[in-house]
Amino acid sequence: MKNVALEDTSTTGITHRSVQVGEIRMHIAEAGSGPLVVLLHGFPETWYSWRHQLLALAAAGYHAVAPDQRGYGRTELPDAVEDYTILHTVGDVIQLVDVLGEERAVLAGHDWGGVVTWHAALMRPDVVRGVVSLSTPFQPHADGAHLAGLRAVAGADYENYYSVYVQRPGVADEELGEDPRATVRRALYGASGEGYPWSPIVPAGGHLLDIWPEPGELPGWLTEQDIDTVAEDFARTGFTPALNWFRNFDRNWALTSPWHNAVITQPALYITGDRDLAAKLPGAAELIEGRSAAVPHAREAIVLPGCGHWIQQERSDDVSRAMISFVRSLAPWRT
Repeated sequence: MKNVALEDTSTTGITHRSVQVGEIRMHIAEAGSGPLVVLLHGFPETWYSWRHQLLALAAAGYHAVAPDQRGYGRTELPDAVEDYTILHTVGDVIQLVDVLGEERAVLAGHDWGGVVTWHAALMRPDVVRGVVSLSTPFQPHADGAHLAGLRAVAGADYENYYSVYVQRPGVADEELGEDPRATVRRALYGASGEGYPWSPIVPAGGHLLDIWPEPGELPGWLTEQDIDTVAEDFARTGFTPALNWFRNFDRNWALTSPWHNAVITQPALYITGDRDLAAKLPGAAELIEGRSAAVPHAREAIVLPGCGHWIQQERSDDVSRAMISFVRSLAPWRT
């Protein structure tokens, strides 16, 4: 396990520290005091993707905490692929709530963070009071492993579908790590509302970065400093730990078999963009249309026009307002 050095910093009301969560040291960014709201990032991101919501939630009277999840940023990086299963990532969050001195929390997740959020709610309803998921719909455990199910969707392009492409040991790791700044810039622009549309199919003979266009100029919500901040973390850690999350698709399906066809019992809010390819995933249409049997207590979904995949950054004010309104609707919930 690689031990990542941590520098204590405090900027614009956000403080940073390292806490012991199970077998790993986890870096967290936090702001405010009050009932706990935990914010979980996706790929290729870090805690920094929640910088706007940390401050907004703090101003609204909440203790907002955004960790670097295992394998990312300044959190420790386990070495083995099998150390990045859904049981590990959910376990990290549940233990983090306990380490922070709370019994319950609202979880908000984006992308892979949404996957963790939904499964934490499923596995530990005693801890997770409510769910906010950005981009990622809830996909209940059902017949068929993830990658096998993807074959039916991708057809002849299956081997070059990006979720399958990254399964090849070392290939995407090297491509993304060659220039971390270019990787972050192209990913954040390419999957945004401004970069839309993009294809998840890696061109034959091409590289993973070829699925995202090179931006002519950055959109207004993204600065060169933002790119530098995230790229510096990936330059230090590499991309292998983050890609190991993808390499547990089938293992996660096997591990979650006890929750076969189980449902989310907590109140939940789903937010997506109309230019977010994740809104095409199974389960998204049901949430958007208010007919999800798997999430029977889902609130009215929010679909942001012109918004791509990086929702909490592209539409930071809209997302912050929606989250605060949802969390307030759950009161009183702090024990």
